[in-house]
Amino acid sequence: MTIRLVAALLLALPLAACATDQNRPVTQLSPPARAKNVILFIGDGMGISTITAARIYEGQKRGETGEENLLSFERFPQTALVKTYNTNAQVPDSAGTASALNAGVKTSIGVINVDHSVPKGDCAAGMANPLPITAEAARQAGLNIGIVTTARLTHATPAAVYAHSPDRDWESDKDIPAAERAKGCQDIASQLLNFPFDVALGGGMGKFAGAGRLAPDDIAKGWAARTGGSFVQTASALAAAPANKPVLGLFSPSHMTYMADRTADSGEPTLTDMTAAALSRLGGKQAGYYLMVEGGRIDHAHHAGQAGYALEETVEFARAVQYALEHTDPAETLILVTADHSHVFTIAGYPRRGNPILGLVTGGGEGEGSPDQPALAADGKPYTTLGYANGPGAVKGERGVPETGLHAHQQALVPLGSETHGGEDVALYATGPGSQAVHGVMEQNVIQQVIAGALGLE
Repeated sequence: MTIRLVAALLLALPLAACATDQNRPVTQLSPPARAKNVILFIGDGMGISTITAARIYEGQKRGETGEENLLSFERFPQTALVKTYNTNAQVPDSAGTASALNAGVKTSIGVINVDHSVPKGDCAAGMANPLPITAEAARQAGLNIGIVTTARLTHATPAAVYAHSPDRDWESDKDIPAAERAKGCQDIASQLLNFPFDVALGGGMGKFAGAGRLAPDDIAKGWAARTGGSFVQTASALAAAPANKPVLGLFSPSHMTYMADRTADSGEPTLTDMTAAALSRLGGKQAGYYLMVEGGRIDHAHHAGQAGYALEETVEFARAVQYALEHTDPAETLILVTADHSHVFTIAGYPRRGNPILGLVTGGGEGEGSPDQPALAADGKPYTTLGYANGPGAVKGERGVPETGLHAHQQALVPLGSETHGGEDVALYATGPGSQAVHGVMEQNVIQQVIAGALGLE
């Protein structure tokens, strides 16, 4: 059975159930429209509350009240809700969710593109049970492959484009236990260097170099010599690299710098810069392409309990989507925007319209203070609109006055060293050929089937 037929059957099921319940004829799905190119944008950890807050934040940065604003992808014609659970977890991690997006089936928490029966960290079981993935099928069909992220290129979400691993943490050779390494498992960094990509841009030099690993010159001489491609470490070097050859960009030792911490003289490209470079290189070729673009640091900022940082990353992510919209042909490019999972991030209280989204709750309804004075909680202290159900900002003892602004650590309820993911559905936005398959409430793995159907992959 082909991937396209599976996708059609899965997508037809909820329609049939709805028609039976309401005595309407079953709607017949037409074959998916063909796309020359597919771009999958993943805002890591970009739950619906993050989208709402970022929408307001972006508008307020322009001097507007914010609530009426729309992020670039919120104008897409097709939307759906996506269920994100892993096979063994109600609340997922990025490895299992990214595997669903790239392999078309759900799998376990903590593993990348291996069957759900594989215990985490079991090298032999992992090698015996790999899952076929979109990028492999696309390459076999003659398409070009691009990977862009603000995280390490070996991190879970980008790794799911090209790698198979029974443990998402096996990013470098030294990360694999000696006993498992002896069984033949290959680290994720090595798998990237051996994968026939056209563009791979992000952070993570430390997973390739140092402590017995390759030095930058070795990558340039090894991977670049073997592929004829360019290895670059700065935005200027990326701009100067030949456009008709593969390019590997590693712009930081680990994850790339937060937008909120960037300086004017930064040598790192932004997510929009990297998206532009990828589209220029991939779009200039006769064959189509599959490109994954991840805003990886949205997730990291939430884990740290820093909503302002997460919103800055989301606004940059939306800017990258806008660039893609303006520089691709809508008749031949399917663009999908989604998240791998959500976070326990809340927008609460009754702040007045236009209240600074990163500030204290002020004015509003339900007796929430005067129009120009912060509302007070039962402990007599003000509180912020944005907060977390758990994380490092949890209050210990008497609650203090919360921090506000871009660099604030929002208060949380349950004390944890790192804020956790959330388990609610995330949104999916789509435009272009094949986007009509995006509707209703979908299982996350069906997104891969939508991509495969649009590209005509078996």
